[in-house]
Amino acid sequence: MHSMAAVRARLQAVPSLDLWPAPSPVQELTRLRQVLGGGSRLLIKRDDSIPFGFGGNKVRKVALVAAHAIAEGADTLLSVGGVQSNSARVVAATAARTGLSCVLVLNGARPDRVSSNVLLDHLLGAEVHYVATREERAPTMAAIAEELRRKGRKPYEIPLGASTPLGAVGFARAITEMVGQGVVPDVIVHSTSSGGTQAGLVAGCALHGIATRVLGISADDPAASIRGRVRAIIEGMTPYLGIDGATIADERRIAIDDGFVGDGYGVPSDASREAVDLLARTEAIFVDHAYTAKALAGLIAHVRRGSFTPGSTVLFWHTGGQVGLFAS
Repeated sequence: MHSMAAVRARLQAVPSLDLWPAPSPVQELTRLRQVLGGGSRLLIKRDDSIPFGFGGNKVRKVALVAAHAIAEGADTLLSVGGVQSNSARVVAATAARTGLSCVLVLNGARPDRVSSNVLLDHLLGAEVHYVATREERAPTMAAIAEELRRKGRKPYEIPLGASTPLGAVGFARAITEMVGQGVVPDVIVHSTSSGGTQAGLVAGCALHGIATRVLGISADDPAASIRGRVRAIIEGMTPYLGIDGATIADERRIAIDDGFVGDGYGVPSDASREAVDLLARTEAIFVDHAYTAKALAGLIAHVRRGSFTPGSTVLFWHTGGQVGLFAS
């Protein structure tokens, strides 16, 4: 669609904090493939190994969003999520690294004993507010931001998952990174929820002119609602991409499988438990039940069903979240 050099230049021109030395590794999942009976070549992109703030895919997004916040003169980063939110933890880590204050609004019961991401949020110096439901998060964040403005502060609100068009540019850039590693898979499988990661991956593949299919495995919501979010984010990326995002969304299928949510967000399923065990025992790599285990369960099921073209290369994009294993 565009020359590789022009794509890279345009994407790299978007200001970003230098939080970690890219790239994250790509590895063969040789033993997992053997256990699954062969079939497609399996690779894994290890965003779980990003060294900043316990890593994960949100680092790619928050690096750009926080750079914009700082350019706007912000002194406080605000964000929302579940009690064990990975993105909230990354926002807190980024605030600590850059000398900003941080306020997090998390839905769920205040834990009796802080552990996992909540422990890290506190260690990073974040001010944490708890609300009962997901629906209360954004209004509460807006109210806190307004109160800070009244006090003369300069808050910057980061939506759930940093899944904004700007945040999604981080994953269009991640495709540049992947291609630079000499990896162009037939399929990318990843966990999808707030939509920013999938939007960036789809846009990045389109911009690089590669035919890679992006398959998001839902961690919570129905496919139709996530598909709508992904499309809206891609359309919103237009100023950063140099071409109409709606054209990309029309030409590229936004593929989402919502068959692995189980009993709900963050609730382990039989399939996610098997996925956790299989990857740990074959590759010594860890996934969490909220996101990556359910996405991996989806990949495993598709391999077993023979869904992928024989001889194809399938890359599992490990979006992090292994801290969630310590939440209990």
